Amino acid sequence: MVTNTTTMIKRNSYLQQGYQSKGSLWKYLPIPGFFIMVMALSYAVIQYGQIDVAALMGQEISRKGANRFLFESLAQFALGLAVLLFWVRWIHRQSFNSLISSRDRIDWSRVFFGFAVWGSMVLIGLLISFWFHGQDFIFVWKGSSFWWLLVISLTMIPLQTSFEEVLFRGYMMQGLGRLFRNAWGPLVVTSVLFGLMHIGNPEVQKLGLLSLVYYISTGFFLGIITLIDEGLELAMGFHAANNIFTAVLVTSTWTAFQTDALFMDVSQPSLGAEVWLPVVIFFPITFWIFKRKYHWTNAWQKCTAPVVPPSDQSAQ
Repeated sequence: MVTNTTTMIKRNSYLQQGYQSKGSLWKYLPIPGFFIMVMALSYAVIQYGQIDVAALMGQEISRKGANRFLFESLAQFALGLAVLLFWVRWIHRQSFNSLISSRDRIDWSRVFFGFAVWGSMVLIGLLISFWFHGQDFIFVWKGSSFWWLLVISLTMIPLQTSFEEVLFRGYMMQGLGRLFRNAWGPLVVTSVLFGLMHIGNPEVQKLGLLSLVYYISTGFFLGIITLIDEGLELAMGFHAANNIFTAVLVTSTWTAFQTDALFMDVSQPSLGAEVWLPVVIFFPITFWIFKRKYHWTNAWQKCTAPVVPPSDQSAQ
């Protein structure tokens, strides 16, 4: 008896849910295409005009205030999330749940666990920085302004990070899964694009393109845990914790989040532990914690699995 080995290969049920989208693949082009075009044009203007992004942000913050500037910046992503979800629901005719998770319902406990684990890593990294470079941090208390920052961070940053996760690790990954008919292609493309999305950030301008290693590595890490866990929940919690803790705890004059945080980093921009420590140490530890907690198996298989139409599956 001959066994069809294709049937032995585990499908990635999360990417398979992209086939719930009604219609052809062209529907996936407008929103990612527009977003990428805006990012590319912004970077071109920065380069051609030799604009100091950090200085420009500082001027706007001086004129509007740090909290208003942060709110307006995050509101764009909140609007983007609303547009994306509308497009998925009414153009693709796909359910919101299937875009987020392969489970029957979104597992919010996973979101909070991802938030707690990576939030702990951010705190540990900050303590390490304080231990070795305490002179580079100045405690700044701005009273009610900090409490408003906390409110804005807890309400608006999850919308910003959810937009990025749903767009890259959800919408684009499922769409590219249908195009490439496998899991690894979408993983590579979305991770690189996620990293390049940050090319206009002031810290990249200060530190150089090598700093994109951190962002691309983060894209790969979030893509991998999404594929293995077959849902966006852990990535959403991770991303929200990263940005919230960053915005609230430490700020500087040369990063994307210039806020009324508790501490001001007055060190000179450099490619130090803040870039390499997460990639080399904290990402592997976080992966191990997730693996133990959720009993992950067949990790490599889930990241390379075929993504085929339901009709092809039933025929095998």
